[in-house]
Amino acid sequence: MKRLALIAACLLVLAGCKHKTEGGADTGSANAIDYTQVAVPRFSADSAYAYVERQLSFGNRIPGSKGWQQCALWIERQMGRWCDTVMVQDFQATLWDQRTVPGKNIVASLRPEAEKRILLAAHWDSRSWADHDRNDDLHRSPVPGANDGASGVAVLMEMARTMSQMPPEGVGVDFLFFDVEDQGAPEWSDVYDEDTWCKGSQHWVRQRHVPFYTAVYGILFDMVGTQQPRFTREQISRNYAPGLVDKLWSAAKALGYGNIFVDLNTDPILDDHYYVNRLSGIPMVDIVQNSGTTSFFEHWHTTTDDLQAVSGESLRIVAEVAMKTLYGDYPAGK
Repeated sequence: MKRLALIAACLLVLAGCKHKTEGGADTGSANAIDYTQVAVPRFSADSAYAYVERQLSFGNRIPGSKGWQQCALWIERQMGRWCDTVMVQDFQATLWDQRTVPGKNIVASLRPEAEKRILLAAHWDSRSWADHDRNDDLHRSPVPGANDGASGVAVLMEMARTMSQMPPEGVGVDFLFFDVEDQGAPEWSDVYDEDTWCKGSQHWVRQRHVPFYTAVYGILFDMVGTQQPRFTREQISRNYAPGLVDKLWSAAKALGYGNIFVDLNTDPILDDHYYVNRLSGIPMVDIVQNSGTTSFFEHWHTTTDDLQAVSGESLRIVAEVAMKTLYGDYPAGK
């Protein structure tokens, strides 16, 4: 099952991996930063919510569909308004049933000339099968993907819009939209293979948009817009990027969001950060909904993951914590 505790092989990888504990502002823990005083661009909850709404207006963002093509072009054009460069990485992905589908990873960059980079990521496709819907007759129906997909995209887009007006100094920022993340084997297929998920990130770590690309650290946003947001310290994030986890959760606590960024260690989950951490050497943290139940949120992989499942205020809180952390390391105008 996607994003539940990983199989034993993954746990062995985690047990053997080395923590990224380099010192300094880049990857270390929060060093007495007063996050309440860190100046960041103004993130609009209304704008972010409108970006979710716009994505759903295209229909399903299933790879190869008309809605997918339209949404890809819209993301590319919008990001081109705010970023210095936009690059589309086309690829082919083989799914769990051996079908081949097209994929498009989209990378937009602020200050592409900067040697130091920060990587912010989300997936933009929507799932083909509502295999967790309460109605068994809908298990082969597509998922709208308002929270699972569109919420993370909306956060990246509004962050790009605002950060372009007040860029951090001493670092460039890359906004990476992964494709074909959510097309893993459905529950009803009786197939389990973790590599059927996250095809876009698997392609990107092996063929990056810029040869030898690397980043100081990365943040992945997934399912970040629920009405009741709750994020925990997920194990892969802790193992590969413990300092960044500490900084993000410290910033959240300082800003009064300790009840949302919960100080709780939880099991590893399968998401794009797994491949980025394991295969690229870039320490990446996954900010992902964890409701503390058997599912990530009530509407996960169902036909009801629609606009009613998303709160613009939740999008704003997540973005504020991420930007306070980033600008705490790299203040604007310094």
